[in-house]
Amino acid sequence: MTFDADVPVLVVGGGACGCVAALAARDAGAEVLLIEQDARPMGSTGMSQGMFCAAGTKAQAAAGIDDDAETFFADIMAKSRGLADPVVARAIAHGSGPAADWLKESHDLPWTVDRAFRPSYGNSRLRVHGWPDHSGSDMVSLLHQRLGEAGVDVMLQARLADVIADPDGRVMGVEIARPGGAIERIGCGALILASGGFAANRAMVAEFLPEVADARNIGHEGSQGIAMTIGRRLGAELADMGAYQGYAMLTDPQGISVPPNVLMEGGFIVNADGVRFTDEMADIAGMVRPVLAQPGGYCWLVYDAGIEARCAHIPDFRALVALNAARTADSIAGLAAQIGVNGAALAATLDTARSAQRDGVPDPLGRDWGSDLPPSAPFRALKVVGAIYHTQGGLQIDGEARVLCGDGSALPNLFAGGGAARSVSGPAHWGYLPAMGLCTAVTLGWLAGTAAGRQVTGNRPPAAPPMG
Repeated sequence: MTFDADVPVLVVGGGACGCVAALAARDAGAEVLLIEQDARPMGSTGMSQGMFCAAGTKAQAAAGIDDDAETFFADIMAKSRGLADPVVARAIAHGSGPAADWLKESHDLPWTVDRAFRPSYGNSRLRVHGWPDHSGSDMVSLLHQRLGEAGVDVMLQARLADVIADPDGRVMGVEIARPGGAIERIGCGALILASGGFAANRAMVAEFLPEVADARNIGHEGSQGIAMTIGRRLGAELADMGAYQGYAMLTDPQGISVPPNVLMEGGFIVNADGVRFTDEMADIAGMVRPVLAQPGGYCWLVYDAGIEARCAHIPDFRALVALNAARTADSIAGLAAQIGVNGAALAATLDTARSAQRDGVPDPLGRDWGSDLPPSAPFRALKVVGAIYHTQGGLQIDGEARVLCGDGSALPNLFAGGGAARSVSGPAHWGYLPAMGLCTAVTLGWLAGTAAGRQVTGNRPPAAPPMG
């Protein structure tokens, strides 16, 4: 097989995982080419809020936050009911902090702890990091700026069409589809698949996630599952293909995600009858299923002006405020009229929440309000629907993000991360931790890039994460 060009490390995908992998491989001494199918890099990262979990970071230490890798690992295993792959979970828990610190110190990425995203939904510590007042699209743009500064070549409008491997599964190179139908062949010493999941592939969603086959996809349209399709052909194992991040608060008709902070601050969700039907603080991803099951398939997120003010720093929410997307009223009866629900039912719903909060007991749905106050006048409400954001299953990997076969052996020079790889949510929707999507992207990108870079340069491979 002849190739049009050769490169030591080839990275597929220009989102967070691919960019971090390329930077890590470059720092390990390898020449790197990153290919991205779109003319403007975006991917699932660009459609996110740009936040990721990391434990034991220097930013946490500076803020006086007590957190470490083993605490994070315990949270992952508890949220996934013990069904996450412990090897991958430990690699992510132990790698997330060093990856975040490396990005900040070596590549001047401005990540800090988001104190407004308090411990919830399975995270027992303040460990959500991000770029204050910036979104995922800003994160992608900055990462690509850093790629240019590091000397990483980037080829846009280059879609992975196929992988060429020898009989032993060693990747020799790839075929890339270019605009106009041209096919280019590029050889490589190591290949990193960071091409996203399969949420936009309706056939794959129907096969692996039939319960949300009719849900809206708010993820990137390029998430077609190419890594899984090609990896399976090469003999790779797939795992946890039933896992996904659903989300119950996509605004209709604006198509903007309401940040979970609105719930953390005291907001709640009612159906078209004005009645709450779930504990909004129990499962940020799994809540999509009861929302999808409500009459008409839509709900109303109820909050107040104070909550609005406390969440105004979040870009997506700021956009909703700028659009005047919320219905508003000075009384609960007025709000009920604005959103077309039964006024008595909505008032009773609010009274029940206030009573539980005042008495310091969980409400009938199990929500423990603590010091969070249910909404008070002036009221706000947003119409929301359930959607699937990204999938959490994918290629089975080891602790260095090497792709594994069904017998547990590693394919010689194939790595995967982000949406292309098995995550740590377990086999279903209920195991997802907030900000875990970008955590796996950043951490597995760092692990894959470091291992691939050292492999092609002949340096000693990185030590396995500590076992605690």
